[in-house]
Amino acid sequence: MSDAIAAAERRLAAGRHATPHDILGAHIAAVGGVTGTVVRAFHPDAIAVEVVDDRRRATAAAASGNGVFTAFLAGATPPFPYRLRFRFADGRTWERDDPYRFLPTLGDLDLHLFGEGTHRRLWRHLGAHPRRVDDSDGVAFAVWAPNAQRVSVVGDFCGWDGRLFPMRQLGASGVFELFVPEVRPGALYKYEIVTPEGELRLKTDPYAAAMEREPGTASLVVAASAYGWGDGAWIQARRLHDPLRSPMAAYEVHLGSWARAAHEGDRALGYREIAPRLAAHVRGLGFTHVELLPIMEHPFAGSWGYQVTGYYAPTARWGTPDDFRFFVDTCHQHGLGVILDWVPAHFPRDDYALRRFDGTALYEHDDPRLGEHPDWGTLIFNYGRREVANFLIANALYWLDEFHVDGLRIDAVASMLYLDYSRRDGEWLPNRYGGRENLEAIAFLRDLNDTIAAEHPGCCTIAEESTAWPGVTHPTAAGGLGFTFKWNMGWMHDTLGYFARQPIHRRFHHDELTFAMLYEHRERFVNPLSHDEVVHGKRSLLEKMPGDEWQQLANLRLLLAYQYTRPGKKLLFMGTELAPRQEWNHDASLDWRLGEEPSRRSLARFLAALGALYRNTPCFWRGDPDDDSFAWIDCSDRESSIVSYQRRCGDAHAVVILNLTPVPRPDYRVGVPSAGRYALRLDSDAVFFGGSGRLRAEAFAAEPLPWQGQPQSLVLTLPPLAALVLSPA
Repeated sequence: MSDAIAAAERRLAAGRHATPHDILGAHIAAVGGVTGTVVRAFHPDAIAVEVVDDRRRATAAAASGNGVFTAFLAGATPPFPYRLRFRFADGRTWERDDPYRFLPTLGDLDLHLFGEGTHRRLWRHLGAHPRRVDDSDGVAFAVWAPNAQRVSVVGDFCGWDGRLFPMRQLGASGVFELFVPEVRPGALYKYEIVTPEGELRLKTDPYAAAMEREPGTASLVVAASAYGWGDGAWIQARRLHDPLRSPMAAYEVHLGSWARAAHEGDRALGYREIAPRLAAHVRGLGFTHVELLPIMEHPFAGSWGYQVTGYYAPTARWGTPDDFRFFVDTCHQHGLGVILDWVPAHFPRDDYALRRFDGTALYEHDDPRLGEHPDWGTLIFNYGRREVANFLIANALYWLDEFHVDGLRIDAVASMLYLDYSRRDGEWLPNRYGGRENLEAIAFLRDLNDTIAAEHPGCCTIAEESTAWPGVTHPTAAGGLGFTFKWNMGWMHDTLGYFARQPIHRRFHHDELTFAMLYEHRERFVNPLSHDEVVHGKRSLLEKMPGDEWQQLANLRLLLAYQYTRPGKKLLFMGTELAPRQEWNHDASLDWRLGEEPSRRSLARFLAALGALYRNTPCFWRGDPDDDSFAWIDCSDRESSIVSYQRRCGDAHAVVILNLTPVPRPDYRVGVPSAGRYALRLDSDAVFFGGSGRLRAEAFAAEPLPWQGQPQSLVLTLPPLAALVLSPA
């Protein structure tokens, strides 16, 4: 035995060999002048090994003392099939195919694209992939860990013994790879990593397509999906879809608490159980989309999915990846788009996941002034590292490609844009120009949005961004970030603040209602009333409203009518239709018994009518990006707390009047742009919706009396705490 081979065997036995294929497996050799193949196998607990060829002939291997066994097969030329039979002191045997006889399952092009950060379908190559290589079925494993001394794949197929399947490092890519024959879908696995300091770390696969149910943390080998999609017409139409000029009213859902099986220990419903029920319910209320709080795997239910440990794995709490495909497919077949909340801003410190993955700050920054989030105790991605940015952009495409989702709402964008976000002086590092902008995050977001726009036309990206950063929804070519929409957090804050006030005081705070129109067309907005506003002591939407229960419900209907008829897309958190008094509890089902109460049934009818009016009236959505799609008729009646405005779409228009006090206003004159009769399209005070039914007429004749800058006017009675929508008959 040469000194080089002996040294390699010692490194292998010590668990420090990064390229075990150099010594293990089949290698051409000459022994005593005879040409053939040397087969080396490694098992530190074996007492003997035999090489078994395809004719079941066994050749004994000699032990070297380091757990390495060597057999010489005269006249044999690799590659050829063979198996290894290990014998142990207790009489057991283990016969298996040899992982070290196979060529790499990743090509040079894949490694090159990954290294430059442009591999858009990275999940197809990294991770765990069942496949047939040569004549053997098994799983190809690949993981990025460039600073590791050694990486082994471990699992229930090898007793979780990290000595048995060390992986090979593929050149300077930092990727470790191994094809392990006879591993099947359903196997649990992790990676055992030896850090540069020699410490052992046991890590889940960053590219795992599934993970085991909590509290377990292992990755799960998943077979290639054979799901038969039924949404072909939807996908085809989506390619021609313009989200900016289409209706969007999203129903925000936390799947674990929308509904539970009360008679089965209050368990959460699975993806397949919840899909038809949720889709029918949401469609019946007039929504166009379902938006899901993150369904990527996460260890702590109380994080609602916003602290992700499995970016490529739909959470196993509610089923398998194909079960989630069924959920999306069902929504599409009910005419509903699906938007996922997605979290590229930070990740948790759980030691089995991304944190210091190979013993170094691989996915995060090493310096805590860049790499640690002070608000959430999480770690911040290093967007300037090409492989990390590639991991995230490929992940975004993964959900659009593999699961047909229609958009991503990117969480916590503000925290990504600013290096000093939630930090005091001295706790952050400026960029190379001395500024507070995170230049790497900005470049990442622009690349993300451009990539999605190019590869998935008709899909949207939505920024949860709470600052005055300019151009969030402007094209990247014009210096913007390239998002399709931005959550209008200012509108949500100001509007909820206004509606929480006693009506008698609203006249002093009129600007809280009207201010948002001053900046409305600087961005393309979604107007949210989201989950964040009904937790942590903020009270439910109903409880925010002043007055007795009748007034609270009237205020809630008025708020919803205002949200739906002003510019911008819409988002409502689940359960709004039930008007609960309690805050949202992620550990329990919505209280569906509330829906049996007459007042709540009336509210649900109102929301359904409002949704239908919105969807069927292009004035309320087609011109959202255009300045002339909205115009105040009157926003100066502070004393009466009344506002009126029109929404336009070509020659069509609708008039909206809001009476924001419980005082009826008889004979109130409102200017309108057209002569003729105006039909009442919606009255939030109708008895059918739980109102007083004060307004009895269904149509009104415009008078040729100019008023409020309009050539015509109507005289009508404004019901208390009510919204009226009219359009030419």
